[in-house]
Amino acid sequence: MKPARAILVFWISVILVLLFVEFAEITRLFTLPVQSALGNLLSFIFALVFTTLLALVGAIFIGIYISHRLQSPAEFTPFEEEMLKMRSDVQALRTDVEELKASIGPARPVHGERGRDSE
Repeated sequence: MKPARAILVFWISVILVLLFVEFAEITRLFTLPVQSALGNLLSFIFALVFTTLLALVGAIFIGIYISHRLQSPAEFTPFEEEMLKMRSDVQALRTDVEELKASIGPARPVHGERGRDSE
C-alpha cells in the first residue's frame, strides 16, 4: 500500500471511530450516573487531567503545523521550474520570429504561377 493511501485510510478510520463515539454519547450508550463520577474522585481527577493534557498536546501540534505552513517559503517544484523555463524559451522564440517577420516584410503573392487548385 502506498504511504499516502495508508495515511488516508488511517485518518478515515480515526474519523469513523470518533463519529461512533459521538453517536454513542448522543444515544447515551456510555452514560454513567453522576454519583459514580463523584464517588470515585481519583478517577474523575485523572480523567480531567488526561483530557486536558490531550487537548494541550493537540493544540500544540496544530500550532506547530500552522506556524510551519505560514513561515515556510513556497518554492516551485522541479516540474514547475521546468515549465517556467520552457515558457521563457517559447517567449524568446516568439520575439525572434516577430523580428524575422519584420525584417523580411509583408508576404507578397507570386504572380504568373498557377497552382493545381486554381484550374
